[in-house]
Amino acid sequence: MPTSSGAPRHLYRHKDLHRVFSPKNIAVIGASPNAASFGTRTIERLQRDYKGRLFPINAKYGEVAGLTCYPSVAQLPEPADCVVIALPLEAVEATVMECVGHNVGGVMVYASGYAETGRADRIALQQRLSDIARKHDIRIIGPNCMGFVNFAIRAGVTFTRGEIKIDACRDGGIGLVSQSGAMGFSQAQGAHRGIPMSHVIASGNSCDIDVADTAAYLAEDPACKAVVCIFEGMANPERLIEAGHIAWTNNKPMIVCKQGIGETGAQAALSHSGSLAGSLDAYQAAFERAGIIMLNDLDGLLETASFFVKAPSRPAARGVAAVGISGGALVATADKADEYGIAMPQPHEAVRQKLQERIPEFGAARNPCDVTAMASRDTLMIPNCVETLAGDDHYCTVMYPQTSVVPQTVDELRLFSEACALHGKPATVVWLTGWLGGYGMKEAEADSNMAVFYSMNRFFWTLREWFRRDDRRRAEETDGPRKVVRLSAPDAKGKAAGLIAASKNRTLTEREAKAVLACYGVPVVGEQLVHSAADAAAAAQSLVFPVALKVESPDLPHKTEAGVIRLNLKNAEDVKSAYDAVMANAKKYKPDAIINGVLVQPMVPSGTEIMVGAKIDPLFGPMIIVGLGGILVELLKDTAVELAPVTHREARAMLGKLKGQAMLTGFRGSEAVDQDRLAEVIVRLAEFIADQQGQVAELDVNPLICAGGRVVAVDALIVKK
Repeated sequence: MPTSSGAPRHLYRHKDLHRVFSPKNIAVIGASPNAASFGTRTIERLQRDYKGRLFPINAKYGEVAGLTCYPSVAQLPEPADCVVIALPLEAVEATVMECVGHNVGGVMVYASGYAETGRADRIALQQRLSDIARKHDIRIIGPNCMGFVNFAIRAGVTFTRGEIKIDACRDGGIGLVSQSGAMGFSQAQGAHRGIPMSHVIASGNSCDIDVADTAAYLAEDPACKAVVCIFEGMANPERLIEAGHIAWTNNKPMIVCKQGIGETGAQAALSHSGSLAGSLDAYQAAFERAGIIMLNDLDGLLETASFFVKAPSRPAARGVAAVGISGGALVATADKADEYGIAMPQPHEAVRQKLQERIPEFGAARNPCDVTAMASRDTLMIPNCVETLAGDDHYCTVMYPQTSVVPQTVDELRLFSEACALHGKPATVVWLTGWLGGYGMKEAEADSNMAVFYSMNRFFWTLREWFRRDDRRRAEETDGPRKVVRLSAPDAKGKAAGLIAASKNRTLTEREAKAVLACYGVPVVGEQLVHSAADAAAAAQSLVFPVALKVESPDLPHKTEAGVIRLNLKNAEDVKSAYDAVMANAKKYKPDAIINGVLVQPMVPSGTEIMVGAKIDPLFGPMIIVGLGGILVELLKDTAVELAPVTHREARAMLGKLKGQAMLTGFRGSEAVDQDRLAEVIVRLAEFIADQQGQVAELDVNPLICAGGRVVAVDALIVKK
């Protein structure tokens, strides 16, 4: 849904929104005897559960839904905390102005037909509401909004007919905000299966209060234990990042599901970095920087959030134990643990012996622990084994793959949960049976110490995110708040900017690009520019054979594709032949290409090839991209992305995210790469793109040849804005 544009404003916090989202009274403008009207539907829904005061407002009636109906906001017996405007679009603006000056906590606008239509006149109408909110300091939810539910005070402030189980939130739950009301309220129905909920808020078109404001509010609300955001787009997403920092400070997991991420335009990029890192990567990098967990789809959203509501903020260990009656399910568990890099260590010997005493000899007194179908004859076998494993300091949780259900499953899962709780560890169930809603499911979802997952993938993915959050918090406790230490010389920014401006080309030549990067202390291979085969041979003889030849042309950014590179030339005759060949290929590939000459370079000894690129994201600014170099970067698309600049620790972490990271550690006898040295070069390149983002669109250093402590850039491409 469209959101209002304009300069970013300060983020609303809990104190700014408390009255409207946790109201002691609610006024509904537009209530009437018509039971189908949105105003009356809102009143009647509130009458089911809400214990606060309700004020219908309509000058035509003295009573609505058995309540005294008031002519206007001005004539209410007390200031309204939340005013619901259930009127047609044409009446909204004047009604909002009637609320100004009457100390209302905020207003919510149901009416649609504003900016979401794409019509200029309707966009202007929405902007007028934004202007009123700013000028008169009155908070507005919507327009085009379905409302909200505050489970803690049993307030369902919405016209939707969808059934929502509004039980008082006892121990805290998921606070969910969604631009799409239908998406948000569909998730709210998870309360029917026992999912703990604290709030569901639909922000609609966000003329004033938006997803970021609401997320910040939830991050500071005591009833909310985990913040969930579903949104399509924001004009200023950095405000959501700020809300993420607030959630992090309050030790509340924040989980974001970003919808509608397009990669249009990536194919037009001139560099690898431009084509490999799209808007999804930018959001992922920005959210990770703020400690936000990002899901790419709605599948498993409630499972993940419910786990973070129930689990302790710090895992007691990094290992997982599994207990089950199905050997096949336990094998599947071990397979997925390996896939996600989650350890399933064997128990201590004393623990193993206790297990052996409990289970049949044809079972498996290990991890995973197969108690076999004999557990159906001994109802205490599973809880005893679970309690034994939960007491082992190798494990942060005990998981049970639920393969079938019977009436006794309700009690079995309760005993399982209690056994884990004895050691302060969460119980986790992966619901593998096809009977969704079968015996025990609702009770398990509602259990404050049991998390239920509906896929093995989601279980292990969530555990990995739990561990990553803990890693980040531990790093902050050890190293303090994130601090970027600049490595390049004080005059690097000015020198590089001058060289970039001096180039006559939008795409700098390799020689120009490497001169720019050298200002930042990036190690680059030297070269000589020649204009004839004889000069090339002479230049090669002044260097140490073997050498490489490359055509220098601003019109041939990808030299390999154009066939204008020759490598490992070992004598003068080879150099002369290569010169003629690359010049012929250049003219054939692009007859009108501007050719400055041919570069003669010494061959850099072989090593692991790494690509480091950068681009400017339209929302988040400079990004740095790292991947395996050469042609592998496009073939494998194995990259890690961060917002620039980066710290040394972040640069090292990027290398650790690569699926091909084994290439850096001495794969099959190759020389291991000094990853600290490589990380230092990545930091310098991130400084470059952060400094020069005003005049540079893309950077591509491909490859960096790395062996031991030697890290050298042998090719580079810089594209001006």
